[in-house]
Amino acid sequence: MAALFRDRLDAALQLADQLKPLKLDDGIVLAIPRGGVPIGWILARELHLPLDVLMSKKIGHPMNREFAVGSVTLHDLVLSEAADEVPRDYIESEVKRLRESLKERYNRFTGVREPYPIKGKEVIVVDDGLATGNTMLVCIEDIRKREPARIIVAVPVSSRSAARKIKEQADRFVCLDIPSDFFAVGEFYEDFSEVSDEQVADLLKGTPASAGF
Repeated sequence: MAALFRDRLDAALQLADQLKPLKLDDGIVLAIPRGGVPIGWILARELHLPLDVLMSKKIGHPMNREFAVGSVTLHDLVLSEAADEVPRDYIESEVKRLRESLKERYNRFTGVREPYPIKGKEVIVVDDGLATGNTMLVCIEDIRKREPARIIVAVPVSSRSAARKIKEQADRFVCLDIPSDFFAVGEFYEDFSEVSDEQVADLLKGTPASAGF
């Protein structure tokens, strides 16, 4: 199967074309690091909106850290049914540890500034693709509590199962392709190079040349 996008820049420009008709004048782009930030930077530029990052981290099972039993943001927590079998003290310690890590990374990315206010705004939540959709779900719940006018999830590609979940929770879901066969987000990009913390920080500072653009 041929890749859908050359790279994140190509995907973001195509996504911007789908968002421009929505006339999102009083909005903000929130990108999920790290892969969502190059996408978010392009959308913010094309739509003339501010850009911020939305920090989230999965909670791994104590016996297998790759198996997620929930997700945590700086403000919210979502647990799956699998978390019912996990000791509560483990969950509490992981939430504390992960929140400290998320706060440290946010400060590193933004230079210790407070997140942009989103109350009453059109919030565009961006990532480079959705596999399970679980990280996006916890982000939506986090944002919803801060009273935005509307939550628009915008991604280049999504699995069918993730798309179903997000459509139920977001006010609008904008996705360029929802293929029937889906293994991993990276398979839909010719260039799916890893995005570094340094690139994320540079993009948030508005210096895309040093971030590889």
